[in-house]
Amino acid sequence: MTDRRRTRLRPVASSVLFVALAVTLVPLAYLFSVSLMGRDETVSGVLWSADPHWSNWGEVMATDIPRSILNSLAAAVGGAAVSLVIAVPGAWAIVRHNAGGRTLAATLMSPWLLPPIVAVVPLLTLLRSVGLNNTLLGLTLVYALVNVPVAVWLLEGFIRRLPVEIEEAARIDGAGTLRMLWSVVVPLLLPSLVAIGIIVAILNYNEFLLATFLTQSVDSQTFPVALSLFYGDRTPHFGKIAAASFIGVIPVFAAAVFFQRWLVGGLTAGAVR
Repeated sequence: MTDRRRTRLRPVASSVLFVALAVTLVPLAYLFSVSLMGRDETVSGVLWSADPHWSNWGEVMATDIPRSILNSLAAAVGGAAVSLVIAVPGAWAIVRHNAGGRTLAATLMSPWLLPPIVAVVPLLTLLRSVGLNNTLLGLTLVYALVNVPVAVWLLEGFIRRLPVEIEEAARIDGAGTLRMLWSVVVPLLLPSLVAIGIIVAILNYNEFLLATFLTQSVDSQTFPVALSLFYGDRTPHFGKIAAASFIGVIPVFAAAVFFQRWLVGGLTAGAVR
């Protein structure tokens, strides 16, 4: 690309970046503003409270919201880790050994595209039979199994870009299948695994329907479920709801900022670094 063309496209790129930032940050800024409003101010249409109610945040922190956020983080990270452990050998077998033929990947993805409500009763019955109903461990296992198709689907492309010669060289050196997979393939896929793990963890963190039916006790409820219970009274306090929502958003944004380098690197370069 010539310097003249880059100069001509720079204003367009800056405009697109500005619009993207505005679309992302303006709703968060307004959410923060609402979190400081009193009960009457939220329905008056003001953009900023003349008397910020910082007590909304304190009262929210005194509820079960912090515990529910920790539950969501535990289920999200644990489910993503188990999903990757299952997906790596699965995607590798599909790509390198054509396991299941050409239709296995599509067959794995097809149940994931169905409405989640159809799986609630079978999952509830299975968890009850093994004594994991209404537990955070049971929800974590459900998240792990539900998102395996997504992880396999995303990993396939990265594994196809791996040079086969590296695996052949490992076999010549005497490495078995498991040794070659975890000592050669996984290190090469590490940036991609981090990126896919973040995507799957965010899917788990935001999930609401399964968590609603599978976690009934306060000790095991996740953040989306706990947040929905803030509408319990007849006149909801939208300031407190906004404060709870903002607190729940913070871990996701913090993870996105902290893992930004691995996320971008994994999705763009992947295994061919």
